[in-house]
Amino acid sequence: MMFKKTKYFIAIVILALMTQISAAQAQTIIRDTEIEAMLSEWFKPIFEVNNMDPEQVNIILVQSNDINAFVAGGANIFFYTGLIQETSSPMELIGVMAHELGHISGGHLVRSREALESASYESILGTLVGIGAALATGEAGAVGAIGGGSNSMAQRRFLSKVRTFESSADQAAISSMERAQLNPEGLLTFLNKLEGQELVPESQQSEYVRTHPLTRSRISTIENAVSQSNYKDQAVPEKWIRQHELMKAKLLGFINPEHVMWVYDDRDQSIPAQYARTIADYRQNNIKQALSGIDRLIALEPSNPYFYEIKGQMLVDFSRVGEAIAPYEQALKLKPNAALIRIALAHALIETSQDNKANLNAAIDHLKTAAVRERRSSQVQRLLATSYGRLGQESQAKLHLAEEALLQQRFDYAKQQATSALEGLTENTSSWYRAKDILSFIETQKTS
Repeated sequence: MMFKKTKYFIAIVILALMTQISAAQAQTIIRDTEIEAMLSEWFKPIFEVNNMDPEQVNIILVQSNDINAFVAGGANIFFYTGLIQETSSPMELIGVMAHELGHISGGHLVRSREALESASYESILGTLVGIGAALATGEAGAVGAIGGGSNSMAQRRFLSKVRTFESSADQAAISSMERAQLNPEGLLTFLNKLEGQELVPESQQSEYVRTHPLTRSRISTIENAVSQSNYKDQAVPEKWIRQHELMKAKLLGFINPEHVMWVYDDRDQSIPAQYARTIADYRQNNIKQALSGIDRLIALEPSNPYFYEIKGQMLVDFSRVGEAIAPYEQALKLKPNAALIRIALAHALIETSQDNKANLNAAIDHLKTAAVRERRSSQVQRLLATSYGRLGQESQAKLHLAEEALLQQRFDYAKQQATSALEGLTENTSSWYRAKDILSFIETQKTS
């Protein structure tokens, strides 16, 4: 599992136009293998009926108690953890996602690009990172901190531009769920939860209501569509219900560990309850209880890769990095395509390498594999630079420092490192060509 703070919040805008949109409070981006896998599984039918490759849509989790979801800067759908915690069923999340996808398929983003530019100039306080990147992280546990304090008025100005698209996004959502043979009632039940907020002052409304105005006609239209759906009585898959329970338990344990005891009674020995209590112990640095709790969960579900991942993360954070390698390796064995687990394992191998070249080479292999899926992770590039540096391969290390700086748009430093790398790289090799490409790209940016 990846659930720590990193330095950047990234939202894609075509050709590297980016914006950082946040409420007045500080927020964080969350990277989590388990939650991302769950959401991808639930959303896959919607993507398929819209002829969209799931790899083309970025689901971005924002740690915030607020209830909100929105599309910004391309095929990027932002979900706040407060919204997830508010949902009673995975179908409510699927309904919200289908609505947001309606903004993308409806071409609303193209028409709102000017507003996005305006919002970025007024609200960004942090660094604009990446070229077409939507997610930056890496380190065992990864979550990126969003620079706090940006102008919430700018956010509202931008998001108000897309308010007129809400009805068409609703229609697209209902149509998508019908074609995917999914019960659309979740969208309705979620909006009904928020309808009462229309009557309270705007300052007390959730961000979702402020940015997605809930008119009575909108809800009536959705009610009518749900009543005519061929799938309105279709049950939610039991697997999805269990995943939803685990997701909410995990988020609660990480974000509000002090509240776990109020949500899960001590007599509740369900997997979600044990999961929440174990993570809460970990977050509150109760080392013995946390490790005992995760071992009990592993004993109950020995084929669950995410329990091993959590154990690895715990051991790293408890300064027992060498012990973390085995659970990370088991997690990866059970889920070999999990790039974030590979990055966490590589980090542990690097931290325990000392003079162990085998560990460093293994870390490099894992990072190169992970980079295929995490193409815009600056952390991958930093870890590769560290590994090559410890192996004495200075030119390769400088190349990856250039890659990291390029993702962070530190063009002068990227140019410096790429130029220096070229001096030691063998001409006409892939690394040599990559260094040349970096320099060419930087020159293009300076002249554009």
